[in-house]
Amino acid sequence: LPSPFRHGHRQRGAFLLRPAGAAAFLGGYDGNSDLHVGITNTNGLVYNYDEEGIHRDETGWEQCISIPLVQPDMFGLLHQWDKLLEEFSAGEAWLPHRYEEHDHNCYTYALAFINSVLIAQGKQQMSKSEFTEKFVIPQTKKASKYITLHQELTANEFYIVYHPDQEKQC
Repeated sequence: LPSPFRHGHRQRGAFLLRPAGAAAFLGGYDGNSDLHVGITNTNGLVYNYDEEGIHRDETGWEQCISIPLVQPDMFGLLHQWDKLLEEFSAGEAWLPHRYEEHDHNCYTYALAFINSVLIAQGKQQMSKSEFTEKFVIPQTKKASKYITLHQELTANEFYIVYHPDQEKQC
């Protein structure tokens, strides 16, 4: 069974989800805790927003759900991605004092960036519910099944071996 989790710093131009705080999905995530989201640049640097403002993380996203935003054949967008992400993140909307847990948070930041790219390409913006239903829910369902299976196997004294080569194949 392939793992639904990816090393976020190896993803280029992706929307990432991971448990908030230091927990990993397979390290005690209970399914009820908050998730944190970010967007990767082309070098795997994860841009994310919280009550302290914008972060550019080089570590901490080693086990996450990844939703690719830039396809390999989108050369023009891929070439501009880092500049667009940096300029967007420098906006006043993402200052620490503007953070609000429910209405102006990491998801708001990521979706606003995605929509800014869609607008620049002359495409239709996506609502939070549309993006969530189309892209996030299918991936989180796979992750939930995998976590449940992992918890059952470890609780019943099965030995689980991680194969680093598996991630390269997916």
